Amino acid sequence: MGITLISFTRDRIVAQLVVRDEMANRNGVLHGGAIMAFADNLGGTAASLNLPPGASTTTMESKTNFLRSVTIGQTAVAECVPLHRGRTTSLWQTTVSDESGRVAAIVTQTQLVLRP
Repeated sequence: MGITLISFTRDRIVAQLVVRDEMANRNGVLHGGAIMAFADNLGGTAASLNLPPGASTTTMESKTNFLRSVTIGQTAVAECVPLHRGRTTSLWQTTVSDESGRVAAIVTQTQLVLRP
């Protein structure tokens, strides 16, 4: 996808994505599916940073609220933070904004902890 990680810790991941033609819908804005894939990548990465040794993770559920568009040529910026970190699941919120800082989407996703 061309995601660039800006910073990452167990408590916060920030990344950006330049909106290209192949990611756009017919209206010339970042496709909703691309926003969801961007957020899913960050949520999975964040969950992975918080796993016990030998465990892996998979997305159980994801919900997206679309609030505004991000046009071709702009850079979408996303911040992913934990809402819950448990033994079997974790819950992450990713806020995707346009390059002006206006919120374009909020994604919450539940990650399952897969133990060996």
